[in-house]
Amino acid sequence: MSRFFRQAGDSDSSDSESEDELMSSGDEATAPKAAAPKTGGSRFLRTASDSSSSSSSESDESDSDDDRPKTEVKKGKFLTSGGGSDSSDESDEEGPKVKIKSATEKRLDEMEATGKTIDNALKINDWVAISNEFDKLARMIQRQQNISESISPFYIRTLVSLESSSNSTIAKEKKADKKMNATNAKALTAMKQKIKKASKEHETQIKKFQEDPDQFERDFAAQNSTEPVVAKAKATKTGATDAAAEDFTTVGRGGKAMQFSSEGIFKNLQAIQEARGKKNTDRAEQIRILEKLLEVAATSYQRIRVLLALVSSRFDYNSSVATHMPIELWLAAQREVDQLVSIVAADTAYSVQETTEDYNESEEREPNTENGGVVRIRGSIISFIDRLDDEFTKSLQHIDPHGTEYVDRLKDEKVLYQTICRAQAFYEKTKQDEPLGRVIMRRLDHIYSKPDPVVHALEAEVIASTIQPNMVLTTQRTTSSLIHALCVFLYNCGNSLLRTRAMLSHIYHHALDNDFHSARDMLLMSHLQESIHTADVATQILYNRTIVQLGLSAFRCGLIKECQTMLQDIFTTQRVKELLAQGTHQQRYQTLTPEQERAEKQRQLPFHMHINTELLEAAFLVSSMLVEIPLLASIDSEEQKRKAISKPFRRLLDFADRQVFTGPPESTRDHIMQASKALQDGQWQSCRDLIQSIKIWSLMPESGAVKDMLAKRIQEQGLRTYLFTYAPHYSTLSLVSLSKTFSLPLRTVTSFVSKMIWNEELSASLDQSAGVVIFHRLELTRTQQLAQSLAEKVSLMVEQNEKGLDAKFGSTAGWNDRGDAHKGEKREQAQERRGRGDRTRGASRGGRGRGARFAQGLGNQMAGQTSQRSR
Repeated sequence: MSRFFRQAGDSDSSDSESEDELMSSGDEATAPKAAAPKTGGSRFLRTASDSSSSSSSESDESDSDDDRPKTEVKKGKFLTSGGGSDSSDESDEEGPKVKIKSATEKRLDEMEATGKTIDNALKINDWVAISNEFDKLARMIQRQQNISESISPFYIRTLVSLESSSNSTIAKEKKADKKMNATNAKALTAMKQKIKKASKEHETQIKKFQEDPDQFERDFAAQNSTEPVVAKAKATKTGATDAAAEDFTTVGRGGKAMQFSSEGIFKNLQAIQEARGKKNTDRAEQIRILEKLLEVAATSYQRIRVLLALVSSRFDYNSSVATHMPIELWLAAQREVDQLVSIVAADTAYSVQETTEDYNESEEREPNTENGGVVRIRGSIISFIDRLDDEFTKSLQHIDPHGTEYVDRLKDEKVLYQTICRAQAFYEKTKQDEPLGRVIMRRLDHIYSKPDPVVHALEAEVIASTIQPNMVLTTQRTTSSLIHALCVFLYNCGNSLLRTRAMLSHIYHHALDNDFHSARDMLLMSHLQESIHTADVATQILYNRTIVQLGLSAFRCGLIKECQTMLQDIFTTQRVKELLAQGTHQQRYQTLTPEQERAEKQRQLPFHMHINTELLEAAFLVSSMLVEIPLLASIDSEEQKRKAISKPFRRLLDFADRQVFTGPPESTRDHIMQASKALQDGQWQSCRDLIQSIKIWSLMPESGAVKDMLAKRIQEQGLRTYLFTYAPHYSTLSLVSLSKTFSLPLRTVTSFVSKMIWNEELSASLDQSAGVVIFHRLELTRTQQLAQSLAEKVSLMVEQNEKGLDAKFGSTAGWNDRGDAHKGEKREQAQERRGRGDRTRGASRGGRGRGARFAQGLGNQMAGQTSQRSR
């Protein structure tokens, strides 16, 4: 009831008398008696009939009112009626003592209230309310910083929790069929940015909090403590010696503390195994229990069993496939796998195998009780290796490759490689062929694409280890011999997938070492181009990477036509990054589903394994320039000029020809297009300077040798282009003049002219005594021109019909058997016969249109078919 309601027996005089007493001085010993209402009276008006409990409660109420001035509180304590001051004082001492909160504690209470509001909003996924409350919390922190107070652990804890909640919400939102409304989604995006900004500002505090939350809170309490807090901190410090051995107490189902001993290990393991996978299981608590069990394990069998369960629990901690495993957990799992392999490698009486006989898991097993003296324990070390490697790759995919964090994470590859080699040594010792092939393939994946210095650095740790596999760098001497030994074992393992991947890795390494001919011969003999479309996506990606590296190897070796043939198919698709798993290509009028987008991102290679696409494009365009420009100069009719070998290059060249004004070259494409125009005009020096000025060549090993090779090839193709272009205007041409014009030795010029005459590319004869080239002219009649055009069209129809037969009856029909060198030679000869056309045209200009078909014949012989994944 309200304090202003009166009872029927109360008089007005009593009220006025009480009010007079209230306004009187507090020095009087006693106050006049006055009647007060039973309930709800003023807190300063006391009567003789009031009980000590009511007097005490009203006194406490007045004391707890922080907003009332202290003088008013004193009046409420001493102004009592009927000489009841003694009883009132006694009741005040007996009642509960009120704690007067400081301003700091009030701010902390206000933060906690805001935190509860945020928790409630998280339960209903209301990010608008979370955003508003977080802004309020940020203003509180700003006030704390203005008065030079430390950051509250509650704020740091809230920040870490919100970051985790926002990440999980975003991940669920990508998978969800029904999306959240636009306002909530906008608030979620804004919160993501706010959390990121706040985390960057308080990065040091967050790191300290994550390392040891309890210590962080104790430090804050020590810096911002009132007297009770200081006393509590001192008590904690005093009792720290007693509690040093036990940071936490694990409580079982009955509320009793769990005791860990070597006798109860198997019982605890069984309980953890039964709780594994259940909805409300605390995975962090399970990991802590298993760590305690590992400390008390007494025998090798107990340690092996606990380690198998512990590593599995660490991998179960992060069950989401969209995010990577935390680095701390990964490092702990790696150390425990190392420990497990060390135990089973040192003690041959125990062996971990995937398939074993049934045994009682709740009993200790001794080696002498087993057949053959070996205790076989059910488990899979190779599965742990696979998961460690996959999580390592996934973490590299999610880390910014341009920061120091990526480099720091990449340093962990050394310990991972050492763990893989230890597992290989264990499987070699126990002669388990199937997991041995898998672990060797994992080892090969880490070294096949790396240069020799990096492989030597990885192998140095393996050599220094006490557990070594049979195949190490010291026994094989060179990186190539080590990779050869690993691949030879996989060729004989009986697994077709591992055999295919080993072959591709071996070819890739040969190409990386500029051994182009060995790599090409291995590719042709493997017949992989016939069946690669049936392989899994990861193997197709490896095939594409191998073909691209083979093209770069041909380019570095100066084999321009082979390089252009190898790289043509992959650049024709205009999906280079997607085919190499280095990015996604969003096609026009096609949108990817969330599942397809996630699958594309998961198969992306880490940044350090990428092949530079700009360098790849430069090699392809320069090779196309050196092949296409002489071909264009050798063709008369516009119809034949439209038949391009390299459509991407021809498209760029046509676009450059349509430009009205051409400025200085800026990009790599600009340099190559202007160099192509200069080569067409006979200015081979300008072409050479433009090509050598491209800065991307510095990324290629031995860039100086590559530039010299390009200068030589430009001189040679410039000579061919000059002869094709200006042959109709000469009757004879001096070889010495050609040698001076193109700065080539006379012997080289003579060789090139003789080769062109032999291949019927040039209708001329060579007079070496006079040192001149004599050109022959023979104009074709109209009938001969029509006959030649008809022959070419018939040849095109025959080729189309053969392709149709190949598609209808399979690869055995026609000329589709690319692996057969004999058939490839027959096919090339047939194409040469079709390319010649009318012999009369060969007498005039030597069958200049044959160059394109000759290159296509080489392309058919080479295995340049790039696998294209269908969505």
